[in-house]
Amino acid sequence: MRITEVANKLNISPRAIRFYEEKGLLSPAKHRDNQYRDFSEQDVWRLQTVISLREAGMPIADIRSALAGMGDNDAGELQYYLELQRSVMMSEWLQIKQVIETTERMIALVKSERSLPLEHIFRLAEASKELREHRGNWQDKWDFDLLASTHDERVAENQGNYADYDRALDLIAERVRPKDNELGLDIGTGTGNLAARFKQAGARMSGVDQSKEMLRLCQVKHPGLETRVGNFLALPYLEEQFDFVVSSFAFHHLGPEQQLLSLDEMKRVLKSNGRIGIADLMVSGIPADSADSVASRSQPPECIDLDRLLPWFADNGFRADVQRVNEWLHVLCAYKEVESLD
Repeated sequence: MRITEVANKLNISPRAIRFYEEKGLLSPAKHRDNQYRDFSEQDVWRLQTVISLREAGMPIADIRSALAGMGDNDAGELQYYLELQRSVMMSEWLQIKQVIETTERMIALVKSERSLPLEHIFRLAEASKELREHRGNWQDKWDFDLLASTHDERVAENQGNYADYDRALDLIAERVRPKDNELGLDIGTGTGNLAARFKQAGARMSGVDQSKEMLRLCQVKHPGLETRVGNFLALPYLEEQFDFVVSSFAFHHLGPEQQLLSLDEMKRVLKSNGRIGIADLMVSGIPADSADSVASRSQPPECIDLDRLLPWFADNGFRADVQRVNEWLHVLCAYKEVESLD
């Protein structure tokens, strides 16, 4: 397909296409005789992804990183492009939703106070800005695509931050109590180790991860598991889809404010009687059971503050139950107040 045909189909100028080519975002083949560009179907999909990400405000450098390392013969490449677009569109939709909610609060203030004092405008605008920044500032500082190939080996060593790994996954599955045909979501699913436990118990599982390579290995291990590109702060699902949402050894990578925003996202995709389960490194005042504790060691650099986290559950109608696994590792399960813990 020639450049003019592609430009017409995608409603973009040939000049813009050449610009993206100059920036290294696509490299269509060229005819040997006349050097005309010949765009394949994959080139068109790649270009459409670039356009979508640019419209969503993603910088050129970030787009280049997002698309790097994908070979032309990768059978899952087009699917990844589409999932990447969906992830960005979901983030954009959440930001629009946030603006609408802020506007509705302003309208409510005008109705109740017959005016909108300046301090209220500043307060609402600042809160909206902070939420937008928390959602947009998360990034993969650990290069999980690179770590994916050794992930299962590292967790199997049962050391360091992964001490008692299998025990924690077994415990979260036990505490969440999945039922046959319930729908569950595993965030930061990695290679699918936690999701697999819920599948074995009869639940239908979906997994979300921002790492393409983690999801590829997850699909190799668990072909029946639905996976989607996404992250804690913009889950690629509509409201009230799941009976429970779980996560293991991933939540602590978020900052404190992002953790609260992520809990809002979990609540958004949960059904009215949904449950939440998180196994991770946490700071807790709960006394340690000597039989369950490991040798004392310094606090991990990324550790969830339970004192900051637990009030969210009470404020949102959940009863939270925390069980200590070792000195830092805890399993937190939260149930709607109407549901018994027994």
